[in-house]
Amino acid sequence: MARDYYGILGVGRDAGAEEIKRAYRRLARELHPDVNTDEAAQGRFQDVRDAYEVLSDPEKRRIVDLGGDPLDNGAAAGQRGGDPFSAFGFGDIMDAFFGGSAAAAARGPRSRVQPGADALIRMQLTLDECATGITRELTVDTALVCTDCSGSGCAPGSSPHECDICGGRGEVQSVQRSFLGQVVTSRPCPSCRGFGEVIPDPCRQCGGDGRVRARRSVTVKIPPGVADGMRVRLAGQGEVGSGGGAAGDLYVEVEELTHDMFTRDGVDLHCTVRLPMTAAALGTTLPLPTLDGTEELQIEPGTQAGTVRTLRGKGMPRLRSTGRVDGYGDLMVHVDVVVPTKLDPQQTELLRQLAELRGEEQPGQSASARNGGLFSRLRTRGGR
Repeated sequence: MARDYYGILGVGRDAGAEEIKRAYRRLARELHPDVNTDEAAQGRFQDVRDAYEVLSDPEKRRIVDLGGDPLDNGAAAGQRGGDPFSAFGFGDIMDAFFGGSAAAAARGPRSRVQPGADALIRMQLTLDECATGITRELTVDTALVCTDCSGSGCAPGSSPHECDICGGRGEVQSVQRSFLGQVVTSRPCPSCRGFGEVIPDPCRQCGGDGRVRARRSVTVKIPPGVADGMRVRLAGQGEVGSGGGAAGDLYVEVEELTHDMFTRDGVDLHCTVRLPMTAAALGTTLPLPTLDGTEELQIEPGTQAGTVRTLRGKGMPRLRSTGRVDGYGDLMVHVDVVVPTKLDPQQTELLRQLAELRGEEQPGQSASARNGGLFSRLRTRGGR
C-alpha cells in the first residue's frame, strides 16, 4: 500500500511548495538524531525525508496523487536497515536547520536597472591654460536613456511579464541524487537571465536595453593649477546604466603640452637664459617673459655660469589656492654663460690684453710660464 506522504508531513493535499517545505523543516529539526536520541525518531525521520523528497518533486507528487508510490518500498526498507542518514545530503541538512534553499530563493531576481559605468576622456592643455584655468565644451560619446521607452526597454504600450520558467524568482533549481543524498543547485534562469521577468515586445530603438549610444556636449571647467595626469570629475555625466539606471561619472584627464621656454616641477617653473660672457662679466638687465607678463631680470656683474636666480611668486598657481599670497610657485632662472667659439684677430688680441691686465695665464704659455703655471701651483700645494 502506498504511504500517505501528506499525512507524514501533516499537510493537506492542496498544500503549496512553501507549506510543504516549512512542514519538512519543522519535523526535521524535531526528529534529527542530533536533537532527538529516541530510536523511534530515527524511523520517523526517514519517513519525513522520503515524504519531502516525493512531494517536493512535481513528477513524483503527481504519481502520489494518482494513487501510486514513486519510491520502491523494498528499497526504502533497505535504506532503513542500514544507516538511516546515509542518503540525507548536506543540502537537506542545511535546508532543514538553516534554510539553505530558502536563503537562495530569498535573494530573488536581480534588478534590470543597473548603475552605469564611469567614462574617461583626455583633454590637451597648454601650460598657460593650466595656469589660468579654462572652460571648454567637449563632445563625448556615451550611453543615454532611450527616449522612446524612458529606460524601461519595452515598446510603447507594453510592459514586462513574469517569467514562466522560474515564476519570477530569477533562478531555477535542479535536484540530483548522489551518495551524499539530494544535491540542490541553483542557477540563473536561462529564459529571463535572472531578472525574473521577460520583455515580450522590446523597444525598437534600444532593443530592450533601455539605453542608446549618442554624442552630446558637456561643459567642463578646469581650475587653475592643474597638472599633467590630473582628473576633473563630472558627477553623473558618464554612462547610463542598463534599464535606465543612474549614470556614472565622467572623468576629464589633463594632458599638459610641452612649453617652448618653461619646464614644470610641481608649482615651480624653470627656464634657461643664455648670456654672452661680456654681459655676464659686466652685468646687464634682460626682459624676461613670464606667465603673466614680462619681468626685468637683473644680471649682476661677474655672474657665473650655473647661477640660479629665483623670481618669487612667478611660477604656477597652487591648485585651489583661492588667491593666497603663498598661492604661487617660483620661477627659477638658470644662467648659461656662452663662450665664443670663433674670434677674429682683433678680438683675440683684445682678450690677450685683458688676460695680461688681469694677470691671468694666456693661451699658448707653457706650464713653467709666469707664476709657475697651473700645474706648478698644484705641485706647490701638494708639498712637492
